[in-house]
Amino acid sequence: MKRKNVKFCQFSQIKLLLGLFPLLMLIACGSQPKNARQEAKVEQISSAPPASKLPTPATLNTTPQNSISSQVREGATRGGGARGRQKSADMALTQIAPYSNSQFETDSTVELESSNTEEYNLINDNPFKIVKNNPLSTFSIDVDTASYSNLRRFINENRLPPKDAVRIEELINYFTYDYPQPEANQPFSITTEISDSPWNSQHKLVHVGIQGKDIVTENLPPSNLVFLLDVSGSMNTPNKLPLIKSAFQLLVDELTEKDTVSIVVYAGAAGVVLPPTKGSEKDKILTAINNLEAGGSTAGGEGIKLAYDLAKRFYQSSGNNRVILATDGDFNVGVSSDAELVRMIENYRDEGIFLTVLGFGTGNFKDAKMEQLANQGNGNYAYIDNLLEAKKVLVTEMGGTLLTIAKDVKIQVEFNPAKVQAYRLIGYENRLLRSQDFNDDTKDAGELGAGHSVTALYEIIPVGVESNVKLPEVDELRYQDNRVEEAAYNSDELMLVKLRYKEPKGTTSELIKQPVVDKGVSLNDASNDFKFAAAVAQYGMILRESEYKGDASFNEVLKLANESKGLDLEGYRSEFINMVESSQKLMEKK
Repeated sequence: MKRKNVKFCQFSQIKLLLGLFPLLMLIACGSQPKNARQEAKVEQISSAPPASKLPTPATLNTTPQNSISSQVREGATRGGGARGRQKSADMALTQIAPYSNSQFETDSTVELESSNTEEYNLINDNPFKIVKNNPLSTFSIDVDTASYSNLRRFINENRLPPKDAVRIEELINYFTYDYPQPEANQPFSITTEISDSPWNSQHKLVHVGIQGKDIVTENLPPSNLVFLLDVSGSMNTPNKLPLIKSAFQLLVDELTEKDTVSIVVYAGAAGVVLPPTKGSEKDKILTAINNLEAGGSTAGGEGIKLAYDLAKRFYQSSGNNRVILATDGDFNVGVSSDAELVRMIENYRDEGIFLTVLGFGTGNFKDAKMEQLANQGNGNYAYIDNLLEAKKVLVTEMGGTLLTIAKDVKIQVEFNPAKVQAYRLIGYENRLLRSQDFNDDTKDAGELGAGHSVTALYEIIPVGVESNVKLPEVDELRYQDNRVEEAAYNSDELMLVKLRYKEPKGTTSELIKQPVVDKGVSLNDASNDFKFAAAVAQYGMILRESEYKGDASFNEVLKLANESKGLDLEGYRSEFINMVESSQKLMEKK
């Protein structure tokens, strides 16, 4: 009897375990971390597969997320060039205050500050140089605008930005100016103007403006675009992935049947979530975007490689081939060496595939890395802090963002030592070139997009002026004479502006020259463009606490900006004035 009971007991235990087995398996599977389950849905790929074998879109979230209202979608009109054509249909977008991050702001500024790992490159202000010793000033153009919108983000959070987050040339170039369109077959025009320096009455300010040719959206060549989207765990905040989705929805609305779009994502792994798709198949593209979720670590290098491989596979010889990277720049897994990433991007750049970098988010924002990648990728770099900025970059300035009309654009200025004692280039510290680089067609430089403008300011000290700025002292040369030619004294030219550029697929540069003459225009009589650019430069010097800011003050910035606001249809100059007022209050509390 006892043996029988023992057998029955053993049998019951086995039966119980068999019955519990499915439940135990279900619990084990359910305990798998969400990130791991999500990453498993994105197929790992080391290089782009053949077109016929591209993986089907990974469904990262089966619930569509319409993070942008139909009002905003309808309000996103086509923009033809940098000035844009904002219409009354944009009222839905202007419901969001231009000077606010309210739609995508973070929950706690204190938390951001306590965990801040943002990175910016060190910037030392360009010093004054003596013309007799350094008659040439050479630099690459810069059409990036990320510093301005990033600065705006800081001010919106009631914080002053770090000094190195303020790149003055990017503040100036955020705005459009009333430069003339280029003539004939030239890709751009050059405008110059000289007047008094607002922050040092002893000095003069030289304004150099370059305007790229406008190309309306309908006339843009076909685009082969690869959206490279960061969906790592660090992107799981409202001002990152949700804002990326809304921003790219605006861009998708502008695409046509002649355009091709692919979407690559990266987190713990990189994968294709949308194989090359016609721009007219908007529902398919938007569904792929809406279904993305954030999670995992950041294999950014692997994602960039995959995106470039895909762009190369579907390369359009007569079109625009571009990878658009959207990220906070926090690459911490995979190919994360800056040098390795840069070499990869340079190689693809030489094959005609360019890179646009869009920065998002706060706290772990890696500005230094993203600026470097964009510079080496023949592209541009913008920071998206709200939906209006997304519309400015991806819709209003779509041509400039997506289409390069001239590459390796360099500027060299030769100063007349008979007229100019010393000079200082304001901004462009990380774009300086050696004098010999100007004529060297193998040296990479900045790109100019359709409708984009570039502005540079020089502060100069005329000959004979005893400036209150301490100038560098250099001993007289022993073996050669620095005599000024008689022709220099007989000329009324202050300087000669030279510009070199290449066609987007060219290898030999073209040269343009334009002399600059001081016509004795007072600051009061200077153009609105001159005064507004000077106001922005002055604001940047105050924020950077520059040793060259002279008598610069917020009140002087506001005076100049209000005088030169002009028509301001887009409202960007009015927004700037509001930012200056807020900055003044923050500085007073400092």
